Amino acid sequence: MQFTKMHGTGNDFVLTRAQGDEHDWPALAERICDRHYGIGADGLILILPSSQADVRMRIFNPDGSEAEMCGNGIRCLVKEALDTGEGYASKGQITVETGAGILTAEAKGANGSVEAVRVSMGRPHFEPQAVPVATEAEPPIKDLPLLVGNHGLRLTCVSMGNPHAVHFVDHDVSEFPLEEVGPKVEHHRLFPQRVNFEVARVLDRNAMELRVWERGAGLTLACGTGACAAMVAAYINGDVDNIVDITLPGGPLRIEWDGAGEVYLTGPAQRVFSGEWLQ
Repeated sequence: MQFTKMHGTGNDFVLTRAQGDEHDWPALAERICDRHYGIGADGLILILPSSQADVRMRIFNPDGSEAEMCGNGIRCLVKEALDTGEGYASKGQITVETGAGILTAEAKGANGSVEAVRVSMGRPHFEPQAVPVATEAEPPIKDLPLLVGNHGLRLTCVSMGNPHAVHFVDHDVSEFPLEEVGPKVEHHRLFPQRVNFEVARVLDRNAMELRVWERGAGLTLACGTGACAAMVAAYINGDVDNIVDITLPGGPLRIEWDGAGEVYLTGPAQRVFSGEWLQ
């Protein structure tokens, strides 16, 4: 199986072209993503044919679970598809069928190479059943209390096609014990489909910092849907304007949202190496 290793702000993936069910993809993702005995990655991305868009994306987490979408992963897929000269490359943009719907991406770069990608991430959803989150509170869900061990959290819950719970702090996000709290929030009974957990700090009306515990992957250097969810959460809390630069451990992402329409994510995508998986 031919593959390409790529990353978007340090969130790394193994990408391969596929037709469908020629492999047990969940089991293969577990082996490939292992950082000691495999290639090592935050996810396995399949580039598939689509009858509804230019290309279809499926993504499997390191634990074998399938995610609906991945903001950093879709940028890597777009770069791989456009750089390798598919028939739609001349458009400079591409439509991608995902588990969260059909999304449109615009490539940015020079000399025929994609360096960054701006992706329409769809509209955020706030209804408890859309996230989903087990509460009868009226949407949007803000300041939802959750006690995890000795940590009292106040969560803003958002769906970006996948579930997110955002907790805001007034100190450096690196000081928050995400390794301890993250898995407990991910698997809490409040979230029937588990959840991505973000710890965010608003720096000013156009800047934030963020760390993410990803559902099925754990700590990652960046999370595109998580950055979108955090910006949306800050916006509905009245703390930021409609364009925000978010700093994650792996680098910066820019998020745009007007409070009503689709969320836009812009960030880099880079190829690391290519190879052949023989197992």
